[in-house]
Amino acid sequence: MSIHIDESVVSPSKYVGFDTITSQIENRLLKRGFQFNIMVVGRSGLGKTTLVNTLFSSRLATTQGRRSAEEPIEKTTEIKTHSHTLVENNVRLNINVIDTPGFGDQINNERCWDPLVKYIKEQHSQYLRKELTAQREKFIPDTRVHCILYFIPPNGTKLKPLDAQALKKLSEIANVVPVIAKSDSLTLPERTAFKRLLQNEFIKYKLDIYPYDSDELYEDEKQLNEDIKSLIPFAIAGSEREFEINGEMVRGRKSKWGAINIEDVSQCEFVFLRDFLTRTHLQDLIETTSLVHYETFRAKQLIALKENASNANRQSVPISQKPQATTNTTPMGVPSAYAPTQSMVSAVSESTVSALANGETRA
Repeated sequence: MSIHIDESVVSPSKYVGFDTITSQIENRLLKRGFQFNIMVVGRSGLGKTTLVNTLFSSRLATTQGRRSAEEPIEKTTEIKTHSHTLVENNVRLNINVIDTPGFGDQINNERCWDPLVKYIKEQHSQYLRKELTAQREKFIPDTRVHCILYFIPPNGTKLKPLDAQALKKLSEIANVVPVIAKSDSLTLPERTAFKRLLQNEFIKYKLDIYPYDSDELYEDEKQLNEDIKSLIPFAIAGSEREFEINGEMVRGRKSKWGAINIEDVSQCEFVFLRDFLTRTHLQDLIETTSLVHYETFRAKQLIALKENASNANRQSVPISQKPQATTNTTPMGVPSAYAPTQSMVSAVSESTVSALANGETRA
């Protein structure tokens, strides 16, 4: 039987009021606030902390790198989180800045991205575990990484194997946005050539850099994404200091060669990065993390859960106790005596999800 649905647009003859649903949603969201988790990855001395503080015009993070050559190098890549709440025009943004001191600073940097990958998967694992509980929270705390800013040294050469491999691993599980750190150390022609070189490197290594292509986007959104892709990696410089240029106070950097206004798009692409992260794609970064990266993770874990439950079921039944074929078959829809019980599924659920954090299940 086919059902016909009339999709014609009808305008009510009198005001109904359902147009206020947008303000209702807005009021609820404003009360709850928004959560944004951003990870910064790169070697020491590339201005990661300064850039994050500049992006949000707030002191969100403190320098974790070495202040002098005498200070010891971190033995391994560490994870350090700085949590803050920002308020702007009654909009509350709860932000976690996830720093990674020690990344790429070792003599042997083999697999130095592993702690980052493990951390990202652990956040997915925690979220999934809370989703699977019988009485889950109305709003599950979200610690999933929504964006990774990956800092590339301004050396003008091809991607180092470390950066290529780290970008590959991270872009498979999170939204990665590469930036050229301290780009004011390059001349404009050098910056243009370096950006083009890196864009070719991204293609060569088949890196899936955010934002992604999608058939669900409107034409204006597709065009915006194309414009952004032409800018990636953003050539940026950060500064928490202000100084005067032509009678105007601006944020920038001074050197013996001159000064750079980081908010002048002819000198630096900081403004493009800021607008991209906060004014056009903040919500999409959050949604893409949930609907793409987390859903991919979740699907794999639930498949593993099903397989583990099936294996546990087969192993728990001795061969001598297996039922013989009879003419009285179990009616369809009636649970088999040898189907996994709820307690078994719960046990497997807990073991499967927790095992992921230790890298024991498929990711």
